[in-house]
Amino acid sequence: MGKARFDLHQHVTDTIIAQIEAGTPPWRQPWTGGRGGACLPVRHNEEAYRGINILMLWATAAERGFTSERWMTFRQAQELGGNVMKGAKAAKSVFYGTFEKDDEGKPEGEDKRRIPYAKFNNVFNADQIEGLPEEYYIRPDPARDLGTEADAELEAFFAGTGAEILTSDEPRAYYRPATDSIHMPPIATFHDAAGYYGTLAHEITHWTGAEKRLDRIKKYTDRKGYAFEELVAEIGNCMLCVRLGLTPDFGQSAAYVEGWLEALKADKGMIFKAASEAQKAVDYVIAATGTAETDEQVAA
Repeated sequence: MGKARFDLHQHVTDTIIAQIEAGTPPWRQPWTGGRGGACLPVRHNEEAYRGINILMLWATAAERGFTSERWMTFRQAQELGGNVMKGAKAAKSVFYGTFEKDDEGKPEGEDKRRIPYAKFNNVFNADQIEGLPEEYYIRPDPARDLGTEADAELEAFFAGTGAEILTSDEPRAYYRPATDSIHMPPIATFHDAAGYYGTLAHEITHWTGAEKRLDRIKKYTDRKGYAFEELVAEIGNCMLCVRLGLTPDFGQSAAYVEGWLEALKADKGMIFKAASEAQKAVDYVIAATGTAETDEQVAA
């Protein structure tokens, strides 16, 4: 009997489900740090990972206690003069590409069909590699401690999105599609400012899904769709907060998380879709604020 084919989507989904069931989903604890704040994982050449790769590498870093933001293949480590430590276990990253295929019946010379595909690479964290240049071992700074006061820089960032952010004593945070507005309780009612801005980042992610922006929310109207949108907002929130040097941490109800799990177990491709939509949302917010260029040329 031949060797079973490796199912990349199932492997990733099973990994994420196991972490959610253990109470440690990767978007809740990705903060290995980073120069000037928390970090997103990057390749050997400093290109940022995107989408599902962020979640998978956060998960591995948290599980194994890695602190470096750099990841690379065995060959890339060798090319940099490094040696992967004996017994080191690789993590998996996803590579997306396309290949050309002739359509049957088409005259010779006509355009070929481009077929998308996904494969995985085995990558190692710099903490697993000896002999790399010194800058690969620079340890990240801790996340920003904002205390309980508003932060002028972050206030300006969120204002720069153009979102209408309303504040009242109502103790709920939400995005209302009917009015295209975000409601937030006063920052003074939060235990700390990081919690406030993390919650705001969650609602800003919802805001990007409006029809006149990324046109995401109206497509999902059933329970599975609601869980999907909330999963997108959770992941987008954490991707955005890490860019801002924050460490968001807010608990969710058991029913809320159960909705994610049901949806993920029913569709092994859902976590890939959610991570992709979250990345689009973060790209939209970053572009709207004019704070950085998006990395659309980098594979997810």
